[in-house]
Amino acid sequence: MIPFTYARAGDEEDAVRLAGTAGSTYLGGGTNLVDLLRRTVERPSALVDVTGLSSSIEDSGGGLMIGAAARNTAVAEHRLVRTRYPVLSRAILAGASGQIRNMATVGGNLLQRTRCPYFYDVAGYRCNKRNPGEGCDAVGGPHRGHAILGASPACIAVHPSDMCVALAALDADVHLRGAGGSRLVPLTGLHRLPGTHPEIETVLAPGELITGVQLPAPVTGERSAYRKVRDRASYAFALVSVAALLGVQDGVVTSARLALGGVAPKPWRAYTAERSLIGGPATATAFRAAAEAELAAATPLRDNGFKVELAVRTITAVLDGLVREERA
Repeated sequence: MIPFTYARAGDEEDAVRLAGTAGSTYLGGGTNLVDLLRRTVERPSALVDVTGLSSSIEDSGGGLMIGAAARNTAVAEHRLVRTRYPVLSRAILAGASGQIRNMATVGGNLLQRTRCPYFYDVAGYRCNKRNPGEGCDAVGGPHRGHAILGASPACIAVHPSDMCVALAALDADVHLRGAGGSRLVPLTGLHRLPGTHPEIETVLAPGELITGVQLPAPVTGERSAYRKVRDRASYAFALVSVAALLGVQDGVVTSARLALGGVAPKPWRAYTAERSLIGGPATATAFRAAAEAELAAATPLRDNGFKVELAVRTITAVLDGLVREERA
């Protein structure tokens, strides 16, 4: 066991102050962090418990403000989430088990680290995310579940969160607080692509705290869906997932927001597909063309090329399903 100190923050200011010491890490539900501690992937000298901070879920000018300490189950089951943002509720329920959702916090979900087996095996494999400059054994080893978009020679791990995929599609913003004050960043800008520094996973400064997530008001007329394709029906990470919001009027796409999971080192907002869709016909042919345009940038490796077609088919099926719902 690696020794560390423990302190429980009374408020946001207290949390930031306590985390000002080098080697400090925030502790939410611990559903990811405890695993990392057990495997000695993370070795903090101090834990700052932030589970006592805001867990509220409240209307915010027609949108929604979610405290970072809110439990995933509470978010998924909240009336305003289920009625205004059903794609978020469905994404959360598609992730992990009920017991884990009962413990996991929103802030912790945003900051959970990859489940790449090479990253977790301290003794067996090289990993640039764990030890910068060491090398990435996933590139030459089995990598069926790894990234086809946004990866680099230094790291091909994927981001594991279902919730973040829905938040990316919903244009969520993340509230942060650090020693220098508060700031707001879009969810799509929170996570970094690996480049040559895969160990730097987010834009957070040292000691900076996630305090909440804000959702804009829903777009009138949009329907939404979340689909997760995985190897088994429960408690498995996505090979490909799709969060989609689609507006259609008189057979023409008026709005489209898409995000993908299981394919990139961060929740992947499919901007190319969105641009292709808006103003075009709401047909399966057009949906497939938009999906193919998005996946044209994919760089699959030896074992994961199947994800390209899987992503195209999943996007097409989800969008076509939303149109069929509209017509029903």
